Amino acid sequence: MTTPPPQNHEGTKDHGNTFFFVLSCLLLLFVVVSGASAQQRQQGRALTLAEALELAEKRSESIGIARAGLARAEGDRRRARSAYFPQLNGSASYQRTLQSQFTALEAGDTSSTPAPSCDRFVAQPGLPIDQRLDSLENAVECSSAADPFGSLRDLPFGRENTYRFGLSFSQTLFSGGRVRGQAQAADAGVRSAAIGLTSARAQLLLDVTGAYYDASLADRLFAIAQATLDQADTTLRQTQLGRQVGNLSEFDLLRARVTRDNQRPIVIQRRADRDLAYFRLKSLLNVPLDEPLVLTTELGDTVLVDSARLEGVVGTSGDTGTAARAPVRQAAEAVEAQRGLLRVARGQRLPQLALTSQYAQLGYPEKVSPFGARFVDDWVVSLGLQLPLFTGGRIGGEEDVARANLSEAELRLQQTYELAEVDARNTATQLEAADAAWQASAGTVEQAARAYQIAELRYREGLSTQTELLDSRIQLQQAQASRARAARDLQVAQVRIVLLPALPLAGAAGAAAQGGAPSASFSSMISTPVYQPPPAESDFTGTTQPGAAGQ
Repeated sequence: MTTPPPQNHEGTKDHGNTFFFVLSCLLLLFVVVSGASAQQRQQGRALTLAEALELAEKRSESIGIARAGLARAEGDRRRARSAYFPQLNGSASYQRTLQSQFTALEAGDTSSTPAPSCDRFVAQPGLPIDQRLDSLENAVECSSAADPFGSLRDLPFGRENTYRFGLSFSQTLFSGGRVRGQAQAADAGVRSAAIGLTSARAQLLLDVTGAYYDASLADRLFAIAQATLDQADTTLRQTQLGRQVGNLSEFDLLRARVTRDNQRPIVIQRRADRDLAYFRLKSLLNVPLDEPLVLTTELGDTVLVDSARLEGVVGTSGDTGTAARAPVRQAAEAVEAQRGLLRVARGQRLPQLALTSQYAQLGYPEKVSPFGARFVDDWVVSLGLQLPLFTGGRIGGEEDVARANLSEAELRLQQTYELAEVDARNTATQLEAADAAWQASAGTVEQAARAYQIAELRYREGLSTQTELLDSRIQLQQAQASRARAARDLQVAQVRIVLLPALPLAGAAGAAAQGGAPSASFSSMISTPVYQPPPAESDFTGTTQPGAAGQ
């Protein structure tokens, strides 16, 4: 009897323990990774100001609209300049004649006997007189009975099938300055559209910077309001303890509770202001409104963020000269365009000289197919002169309109120049004020926090009243909010001073300088020479401070 080999139960048990250990490690790793991912999703996407600026430029609709305007202006310029070059067009046509007045001439009268065919009469002097007389009488008789329109049957009149292949050429030799005026206006339109694109980029960067710091400021104000609520809760608990031991009166307890309850609506308002600020930022970045964001650029940092991008938009940093401002340059281009359109209006009084030529090949096949048909050439060259003799005052009216538009554009240029000077001074003044406020707020928060700590200690030891503690808390809250606002204003003012050459005019001044301009048209023949510069982008006039309500 064979003894079975002993089984190694301990080895099997070790393998099982190893398997369960590996499985437990994998499950633990999965839980850790899932928890980290969930925490990251809950915290939101980390976003710096430089990343926000880059993201906005890629997704902005306003920049896309400005690029489309530039492409449209370039198309108008190509169309205006095309009049300098010869125009060559090809054509091909087929004509089927169903009924024509020449049908009878071609087919003849089918009810009568067909006309005889007569040979050409040739005199023969060598024949006898009676034969010569007889041949002459036969020729006269035959010709009188023949069809008099028989020779017209080879002409194109009334043909059933007609093919025409042609080329037409035209070249304007003299237009009285109309072509040059249209090209001048179109060139000014392209330059103005390019300035508008730069202005749109600068305005977007300023708007995104302002919205980013507004959201960061709203975060800071919400945190301040929440911290103040926590301080009020602590004071209420201390007051309740003092009331229980008999050290404080019921009035002190009621006052502490009312102070805590009054702080809650402020926290709610700060939370709503923060949400609105984030919604505006996400709208500028084309980010889903439900996607959480975490702003990582510090609000208190006074160093200009992504200065290379800002300086790349304007070309030169800090050039606040009036002549370098985008609105002034656009107004100057509007004047140049109006001068070109005035040239167009005046050019209508002068003659126009044009060289034209038309070449065609004509075929009249018996069948529908053009193959095998004999084509004939038709080629003409003409030199045309056109001079308006009487237009009922139309040209004079167009000149008056163009002259008035030019005068208006020149006045708008002067007005824009003056407003740009004031806007530059205002921007410099705002930067100085923001920097002064930032410097003045330095150290105030630390001092207010130290004063509140002392007041809280004194109140806890019964050496001061609740009024003193409340005043210290309000001063701390105001100091923190003023410091945060000063940081926001300084950053936005620094960005604005860098982008100032490319920015439109502020607020109502920009609308007054560039609104109400006449409409523009660079189409082929300008009947009413009017020009309108591209609409100015809306200017950043400063947003309402987040959380201003309720203070």
